[in-house]
Amino acid sequence: MDQFVLFASDRAVFFVGWGTLSLINAGLAQGKNRSGLIWWIVSLFLGPLATFILVVMPKVRAKLF
Repeated sequence: MDQFVLFASDRAVFFVGWGTLSLINAGLAQGKNRSGLIWWIVSLFLGPLATFILVVMPKVRAKLF
């Protein structure tokens, strides 16, 4: 039973960290004038790779003129 509790708690920490990273990525995307909702969903699947993509992408300009 104790091994199950340790396994379950390790998985919970992993999911909490992954969820927090996805929220950070959504805020980062909004700061670059991109859709926070779409990047939140992408971040749920890609995690740290989505963070890297967001960091290297340029900021979208709101208007051309």
